[in-house]
Amino acid sequence: MYRVIALLVLGLVAAFVALRTSQGQAFFSLAKEARAEIRKVVWPTRQETTQTTLIVVAVVLVMALLLWGLDSLLGWLVSVIVG
Repeated sequence: MYRVIALLVLGLVAAFVALRTSQGQAFFSLAKEARAEIRKVVWPTRQETTQTTLIVVAVVLVMALLLWGLDSLLGWLVSVIVG
């Protein structure tokens, strides 16, 4: 229990010291701006996410079949040529 409290106190002291430096202030400013930008994001609904995922899976399967077919065709052609 004392270790956890000591770790928290040391973390707070380190954050306080870091905020006193120019790099620490720049990092804090960046973190605040990033949080503000995250709030502006319009997150997709569950339905949009599901539809997009299904489209990606379908395209991947189609491309896999096309590449498999092309690989089989080229392998067959090479075996015919080589003998």
